[in-house]
Amino acid sequence: MPEHILPIPPRWEKDLEYGWVTFKRGNDELRGYFAKPKGGTNLPGIVMAPENLGIIEHRQDVTRRLAKAGYACITVDPYSRIGGQSPRDFKDATERRIKASLATPDEQFVPDLQAAADWLAARDDVDGNRIGAIGYCSGGGSTYGWVLGESHNIKCTVIFYGAPKSRGNSRPDGKDLDRTKNGAKLQMPILIHHGDADKSVALGDAQEMVAALKTSPQPVEFHIYPGADHAYHDDTHPQYHESASNESWARTLAFFDKYLKK
Repeated sequence: MPEHILPIPPRWEKDLEYGWVTFKRGNDELRGYFAKPKGGTNLPGIVMAPENLGIIEHRQDVTRRLAKAGYACITVDPYSRIGGQSPRDFKDATERRIKASLATPDEQFVPDLQAAADWLAARDDVDGNRIGAIGYCSGGGSTYGWVLGESHNIKCTVIFYGAPKSRGNSRPDGKDLDRTKNGAKLQMPILIHHGDADKSVALGDAQEMVAALKTSPQPVEFHIYPGADHAYHDDTHPQYHESASNESWARTLAFFDKYLKK
């Protein structure tokens, strides 16, 4: 293997406190990846819902990026109950996604996200009145499910290429789930990012969700990124799109700063 692509140890972020944490939801012990500015107090908080790959290294990196921006952030492990990894017994990518979704239905993951928000709010170094949410892909879909009438302390939300719908073969009850039907229940300002070349979550589905959200009284901001496919924000992914990633991240930080810092 060429020297320049050999694995390297993780970077030491000396200005941050970060690592794995546990928190409770009922009798269940759940896991999350947490990061905050070292010594920070009275911090705004963010709950992150990852894509169906779970808390991969890139998702840990984004958690630390938010900490560098001045937030206490916890990324919730959707697979806490099954060892922290999505189901491994799949034959192809389609079956992998289906089994991952079956393991993390909204009925389970949405209350997990709320439990993480409550855990953040109870910390001495976090201002419980300034907590936001961010979700990616399938986690973005569950975040839609959360903030459309099911959250009680979230002030703003960002969605990266979230899935507004889930097919019945990905649901424990076997029934299609259409989250756009609850669009009018949006509880806070929302910012949505989507690429116009997304092959996993159709742009039309995202536009349908935006139209539904605009029937609520809350501010809705929607940006489409030309040429960007699904997972474009992940700089470790083959579909990484540098300009779309940079632009959407700058908008994300500005949005969180507007609603959580000022």
